[in-house]
Amino acid sequence: MNCAFDPQFQPLFYGIVFAIVRSGFRARCAMEADDALESRFAKIQRIIAECRYSIHDISRTEVDGDPPLPRFNMPLELGVFIGAKRYGGPRHSEKRALILDTVPYRYQRFISDIAGQDIQYHNGNIVEAITKTASWLRNKSRRTTVPGGAAIATEYAEFQAALPTILHGLGLQEHEVTFSDYLALIESYITE
Repeated sequence: MNCAFDPQFQPLFYGIVFAIVRSGFRARCAMEADDALESRFAKIQRIIAECRYSIHDISRTEVDGDPPLPRFNMPLELGVFIGAKRYGGPRHSEKRALILDTVPYRYQRFISDIAGQDIQYHNGNIVEAITKTASWLRNKSRRTTVPGGAAIATEYAEFQAALPTILHGLGLQEHEVTFSDYLALIESYITE
């Protein structure tokens, strides 16, 4: 999963991760390991090398700071994934990617070289993001066990409603939950 990790994107991120896990796949991202001795970009390259499927949300590219500059981490990581597929040899030729953005053709203003790619749009809506993710995973993997996006979105809403009680039972505050914790919580919830 290649996306922004800021608080504004977090609800979409959590919804997409839930859809990935609920679809029977292992969600991975740069936050999966907290090792100060491994650079973030090296970690991302390692994860890309190990994954066949990848989801890239390029919607968070707004300008920020002084001087105002855009955030291009997500397009850079998408480029690395495309490069791995193209130049990584036979093992990487089967790589597949879902590219998400907020609205149609917005990406052409900041990464026009991917014009012609099949970009999916979620309009900043969690249900849309979950539905696009589940449909894409079902289509690319050909797994008939992947539920529909509406069903997963309903389960996600139920999980979100139960999460405060679950966290309380574990003695965790929401801000203390790591990515690994979140994956374990989803897996436990789905199993139960």
